[in-house]
Amino acid sequence: VQLQASGGGLVQAGGSLRLSCAASGGTFRGYTVAWFRQAPGKEREFVATINWSGDSSVYGDSVKGRFTISRDNAKNTVYLQMTSLKPEDTAVYYCAARHPTVLRRDKAAYNYWGQGTQVTVSS
Repeated sequence: VQLQASGGGLVQAGGSLRLSCAASGGTFRGYTVAWFRQAPGKEREFVATINWSGDSSVYGDSVKGRFTISRDNAKNTVYLQMTSLKPEDTAVYYCAARHPTVLRRDKAAYNYWGQGTQVTVSS
């Protein structure tokens, strides 16, 4: 499956953005999907993950309470709604997928990756 992340942009601190991750060349059926982010000079960081049915999700500590992951399987799309954005949220955001259904935070567990979308939060 190929992943296409979109929706990034420039936003002021306190603002909101919604990222989308669309599957092509296949479907998300049975896949767990996650968002990671990577700021310049830093390791790729886990943001959130959601199971196939959408009824279970896990968040990184730095985004808990501000970001919401969701999915629309009919559209083969996973979303990341980001609110109360902070300058430290600035990064390239990547979506990733893995076929097993167990939710995982480690990037090594994900087999498929999108190309990334830039999110910049100005102070």
